[in-house]
Amino acid sequence: MLHPKDIKPYLQLLKGTDISELEVEEGQTRIRIARAVSGTNTANSPVIVSHTTAAPAHSEAAKEPAAADEKGYVVTSPFIGTFYRAPSPESPVFVEVGSTVTKGQTLCIVEAMKLMNELECEVNGRIVKIYVENGQPVEYGEKLFLIEET
Repeated sequence: MLHPKDIKPYLQLLKGTDISELEVEEGQTRIRIARAVSGTNTANSPVIVSHTTAAPAHSEAAKEPAAADEKGYVVTSPFIGTFYRAPSPESPVFVEVGSTVTKGQTLCIVEAMKLMNELECEVNGRIVKIYVENGQPVEYGEKLFLIEET
């Protein structure tokens, strides 16, 4: 598994070259190093590094059972990002507590690395609880919704 401290050798590899981008992937971890291109000389351009750890599309965390006092299907965040209940500040929220939901319906957006990722419902049911507030940062595996399956 790659760690941010492992980036230094890749930066040294790029030093003095005209390579503008390098991406290294190991398992579910990806490190992307890109130079901010200004003109044609990229050898001395500033470097932008992004490090991501992707979660499987149908992770076990997304299917974790609810606590004993909470019966239902728990939807969790598939990655680190910012939780949004609506597509824009002026738009109505996707779902409220009490909303009936169907498989494939959008529940929320989790923004990660300036990409807006719509999270879709994987079961039919009714929203019982929303664990996080709009605009709140979320972690991988953090509970977002509790759904009572129908």
